[in-house]
Amino acid sequence: MQDLLYFIQQLINGLTIGSTYALIAIGYTMVYGIIGMINFAHGEIYMIGAYTALITITGLTALGIVWLPLILIVALICAMIVSSSMGWAVERVAYRPVRGKHRLIPLISAIGMSIFLQNYVHLAQGSSNIGFPALVEGGFRFGPEDSFQTSISYMQIMIFAVTLVCMTVLSLFISRSRIGRACRAVSQDLGMANLLGIDTNRIISATFVIGAALAAVAGLLLGMYYGSIDPLFGFIAGLKAFTAAVLGGIGSIPGAMLGGLILGVAESMTSGYLSGEYKDVVSFSLLILILLFKPTGLLGKPEVEKI
Repeated sequence: MQDLLYFIQQLINGLTIGSTYALIAIGYTMVYGIIGMINFAHGEIYMIGAYTALITITGLTALGIVWLPLILIVALICAMIVSSSMGWAVERVAYRPVRGKHRLIPLISAIGMSIFLQNYVHLAQGSSNIGFPALVEGGFRFGPEDSFQTSISYMQIMIFAVTLVCMTVLSLFISRSRIGRACRAVSQDLGMANLLGIDTNRIISATFVIGAALAAVAGLLLGMYYGSIDPLFGFIAGLKAFTAAVLGGIGSIPGAMLGGLILGVAESMTSGYLSGEYKDVVSFSLLILILLFKPTGLLGKPEVEKI
């Protein structure tokens, strides 16, 4: 019984972190699916979203506002606005001028933007960890009181709920909205979409903005979940989210969701049954195995070269 409860606990923990990985991974997979490039500055945009949320929460608290729903909603909106603006700026500065060049050039440009944003936050906010207030506390416990109990916190429930809402809204947006249909058209054939009158520059900018907004949501959630942030906060999570996107099939939104959940569960099970020191080894070994036996990822489709 205790073994089962412990397994369920690790599964809950893994799905929690995996949900946030999925939110960040969507930014990578949308950009790659449309322009075939990797936005390596995406992790820093996620980190800036977390810092923006923290600054907003601190400011609202200083003004005497204590109603938790209002604090969370305002912090989320501010984080999404700032991160979306940053995503739009990254596309205009680091990608649009080098679009169509050799793929190595946009890659170097993105890495340069990542380093710039990381050092900007380092200079503006300092290099040390900053505590993130635990606004959502408490939870439920299951199992006998005299032995190990499985617990699920309100914060974890909030992460599951927010992730589900974001994924549902994104799926409906991509499948039913005009911009969503244009995104699918551009991802199929950018040149033909341009000939048909679609403003491809606007659509590409929109994908950066949408991905950055979802990253901001993940930044707020993970900041509250872990309780601290720092300038390297985005680099590590961005690398994991990129791994999740490749694992699920980069270019596939359902693949990004699936890859994030698998990666989160793999890390949690490794930490719970082996050691936290091995979780990265297992995660990246899993990625290597997937790429060896299914290079397109779990849900990815092989590229068809257009002649």
